[in-house]
Amino acid sequence: MELRSVHERLRTALSIAQEALASGGPPGGSATRDLLLFCHGFCAALTGHHEGEDRELFPAIAAEHPELRDTLRKLEQDHSMIGHLLGGLQAAVDSAASPEELSRHLEGIAAIMESHFRFEERQLLTVLETLELDAEVGRVLGPL
Repeated sequence: MELRSVHERLRTALSIAQEALASGGPPGGSATRDLLLFCHGFCAALTGHHEGEDRELFPAIAAEHPELRDTLRKLEQDHSMIGHLLGGLQAAVDSAASPEELSRHLEGIAAIMESHFRFEERQLLTVLETLELDAEVGRVLGPL
């Protein structure tokens, strides 16, 4: 349940950023500042979530369920791809890119993130219900 909750909070954060960008405003105005804050906060949260999974959760799953190693590798590849997309968004925000370009970055992140979350939930939720993991939830699923 915690994994779904974290995913939902990340979806909400992305939606808020998309709404801030859509609201427009003059260059350097509040929408740009909001997006800058979003990028630092959201990007750090999503990155922390994926790093925690890679560091804590996936090795524990692989140890108890070796048949899921290929699935875990695919999820780790998704994490890498999402990290690359977040880097592109950060660079666009830092260079004061146009709202259209920023929107394209957010749309790309949203598409990959949603696909990743759905696949991860389909593949791992049943396993997570029985997994004995001796770790703090925040360390495993990220600092949200």
